Amino acid sequence: MSAAAPETIQRWHAYMQADDPALLDALLSEEAVFESPVVHTPQAGKGKTMAYLRAAAVVLGNPSFRYLNEWYADRSAILEFACEIDGIQINGIDMISWGEDGRITHFKVMVRPLKAMNKLHQMMGERLAAMAAAAG
Repeated sequence: MSAAAPETIQRWHAYMQADDPALLDALLSEEAVFESPVVHTPQAGKGKTMAYLRAAAVVLGNPSFRYLNEWYADRSAILEFACEIDGIQINGIDMISWGEDGRITHFKVMVRPLKAMNKLHQMMGERLAAMAAAAG
């Protein structure tokens, strides 16, 4: 993480390191929208955005996960990441936008290559289903 990172991105990194749902909850706007690399329809609302981001933290959250580069604008950032799952090298970006209050309003993920996207699609589907079952 760069010392020049905007506060919102510093808070995002703190969440990723701690994997604390309360940190994520405080970081997301009520109107947050999540865009998945495999789901065509944007997922609108804090609850759906939080579910996808929590699932992604579990699926991608292994010791190989790291952010490689970051680019910042006034209220947005692009964070390039890489990790490995089951021998598959995953490369992607998180495109994050936030409001004047610093809370995330839009989170879009893009992933490459296709083999990696297919693996994430399978694992995210399993994780989201498990989360829904646990919620009752």
